[in-house]
Amino acid sequence: MKIPPTTSITASQREILGLNVCDLGWADALAFADELLSMPIGQTVVSFLNANNANLMMKNPDYRVILERQLVFPDGYGVDIASWMRYGSMFPANLNGTDFVPALLTYVSRPLKVAMIGARPEVLARAAEAFRQHAPWHEFIPVSDGFFAEEESDAVMAKVRDVRPDLLLIAMGSPKQEKWVDTYVGPGHARLVMTVGALFDFVGGAFPRAPAMVRRLRLEWLYRLVQEPSRLWRRYLLGNPLFLLNALRHSLLGGEPGRLPEANLRR
Repeated sequence: MKIPPTTSITASQREILGLNVCDLGWADALAFADELLSMPIGQTVVSFLNANNANLMMKNPDYRVILERQLVFPDGYGVDIASWMRYGSMFPANLNGTDFVPALLTYVSRPLKVAMIGARPEVLARAAEAFRQHAPWHEFIPVSDGFFAEEESDAVMAKVRDVRPDLLLIAMGSPKQEKWVDTYVGPGHARLVMTVGALFDFVGGAFPRAPAMVRRLRLEWLYRLVQEPSRLWRRYLLGNPLFLLNALRHSLLGGEPGRLPEANLRR
């Protein structure tokens, strides 16, 4: 029997390129995620929309359908600009996973079991240790790196089920992580599942995070481009203008913010 979770916070949404994205400030987003972790039944999958995976969504209808089944948070300046084009205002908060997950771990005071999948083995181990130092009242369990074969997926999720985590973090990069979660993760694996991209690489020290001033200026994308030009130049120098063009075209269609659809919550 499917029973939708009931929370004290109403999560309104804004439509970005035809996809509903949660319209929450930091305080409400953290409280909302905390309530989802507290649910006695069910499962919620949280993903993050940025300019890069929005471009992927625009050319891959199957990927769009998967994101529509998940709860999507806004990530980055690009979606803020798209929101401004469409609604005349930016999102209340930039809820990117690199900032949101550590904040959530600090916010939740009761002990959680947190399972982790993704990154290289040594990076995963360092990320787990960094999280333990950040929030030592939680238990962090590195289940698997992110480089296992597709046919090993069920075995990896069997390990997750044995762990019985409250929170499951998947760091494989988009669109792989969202597709993988949609295929292999289900109720019984964790109450809250989050696809977190390069989070383990940042926390585990594989890549440096942009300085705070750069992040405040919303130029983290430029910092990352300077750090990894050969890998990221297409994403930012070609992808960002393409995203803004798509956002401009879509803003001409009009529309009103929606409410959180039941389909975004997995039971």
